[in-house]
Amino acid sequence: MTSTRASEVRVGLVYPELLGTYGDRGNGVVLVQRLRRRGIAATLVEVAAGAIIPASLDVYLLGGGEDNPQSAAAQGMRASRSNIEEARAGGAVVFAVCAGFQNLGVTYETGNGEHIEGLGLIDATTVAGPDRLIGEVVVEPERQTGMPLLTGFENHAGRTRLGAGTRPLGSVRVGGGNGDGVDGVLGDRILGTYLHGPVLPRNPALADYLLEWVVGTLPPLPSRLEEQLRAERLEVALGGRVGRWRERRHLARG
Repeated sequence: MTSTRASEVRVGLVYPELLGTYGDRGNGVVLVQRLRRRGIAATLVEVAAGAIIPASLDVYLLGGGEDNPQSAAAQGMRASRSNIEEARAGGAVVFAVCAGFQNLGVTYETGNGEHIEGLGLIDATTVAGPDRLIGEVVVEPERQTGMPLLTGFENHAGRTRLGAGTRPLGSVRVGGGNGDGVDGVLGDRILGTYLHGPVLPRNPALADYLLEWVVGTLPPLPSRLEEQLRAERLEVALGGRVGRWRERRHLARG
């Protein structure tokens, strides 16, 4: 059923100065524009680093970052946990990428062995792995989501273990993801992933999946360019050595 909400949708970028290393701001832009193109009022709200995260947002976007910024962001998030929980109880959505995803869990370990307390919104722990996972990723989402294959790019050393009964976003076809054959987390209006790209411009179905948690069923929206990008990235990733050789050759030509 389509939502009848009267106010505009507030899409929040949480601490973009700290959690915006890989262009994850683009995820917020995509969500706002896909709503506006359907005639739904939406605005992008930036929550500056160190500020209290308000309970008035409809979508909370947590992006990627290096160890020190991630640690600083975690401190501010913990101080605002009650506001985030209040917002979720009212129907808000949390979408987190890489460092933001790690911050959703109980604890995570930085590269220098420091253990940081997370938000504890999901049953998950992250430790530093022996090497970095870098490159294209393809994720097959959980069947109940109805989403097609997702494409993204990862660059992280973390290995995330989900607790018993905590569902992943999907299984990894190409790449590392959480490090154990799955990627991310899928919960009650909460979704985490290691996919950068930014991931939502690459995967319009994922963007609409998140938005429908907020506004209800959305009418179809032509996404020709986005689907072209998604198809190109899937071809490279699923093409194995040949696909990656073609990409390197293309980049070398400029």
